Amino acid sequence: MAVPKRKHSNSRSGKRRSHNALKAKQLQPCPRCGTATPTHVVCGTCGHYMGRAMVESVE
Repeated sequence: MAVPKRKHSNSRSGKRRSHNALKAKQLQPCPRCGTATPTHVVCGTCGHYMGRAMVESVE
């Protein structure tokens, strides 16, 4: 069974893990109601996406 001969340094482990960081969600204002929503997602407030009503809102 293969076993490492020497311990990897903390610097080397950190370099390998440098791409594992979480990125913040991209938020854009909804053109209809103005609330911040993630891109390519139906607005949770008004239910519109790409200028069309996808979800009927209860008012």
